Amino acid sequence: MSEDGRIKTVLWDIDGTLLVTGGAGAVAWQRAFEEKWGVEANIEEHTRAGMTDPEIAAIIFREVIGREGSPEERSAAIAAYLGHLEEAVNESSGYRIMPGIEQTLPRLAEQGLLQGIVTGNIEAAAHIKLARGDLNRYFRFGGYGSDAADRTVVTEKALERGERVLGAPLDRAEAIAVGDTPRDVEAGHGAGIRVVGVATGAYSVSEQREAGADWPIEDVTSGFPV
Repeated sequence: MSEDGRIKTVLWDIDGTLLVTGGAGAVAWQRAFEEKWGVEANIEEHTRAGMTDPEIAAIIFREVIGREGSPEERSAAIAAYLGHLEEAVNESSGYRIMPGIEQTLPRLAEQGLLQGIVTGNIEAAAHIKLARGDLNRYFRFGGYGSDAADRTVVTEKALERGERVLGAPLDRAEAIAVGDTPRDVEAGHGAGIRVVGVATGAYSVSEQREAGADWPIEDVTSGFPV
């Protein structure tokens, strides 16, 4: 804990934490693999919450196409996915921002807290998803799936970029992450920060507690530590 006990930096996960796209990501992946390789890839059958985009591309090659995709092929898959994502997000009837987010983000900004993104999405995909909800304006930096497949490394990268924004070292005791999966909890702790585990995704409050979340809560409307 910092000397004054204050939290000064908050890193937010996107999918299931800030918002849900109503399956737009899966639609974009399906369209990408059908366009490039002529296969029907049901993403939800092969992946789970908290995976990075590079992990998803690799798994679909392995489990649907039946071979390891080359780095060039995986890069092409991600490019095709991005090509379909904005349309899929904008046409999704299930897109919604999670409870309390539209009130919490501006409140923290007004209090002068530094807010960043930590997500398995590659950077371009993250901003496409945030754009429909007009949320990009709250975030000055982030760590993304395009930085690494390992979520702990992604979190560390976000913290490093936060330091560049501040122009000074960022005290890990003054930073928290907010996520909706055990992977988010593990990554935050691996990077040396505490974690709010919200039950707005696929995992309950009790599962967030079991995963080790420092603040296992239903959503940010109650029990949020800032």
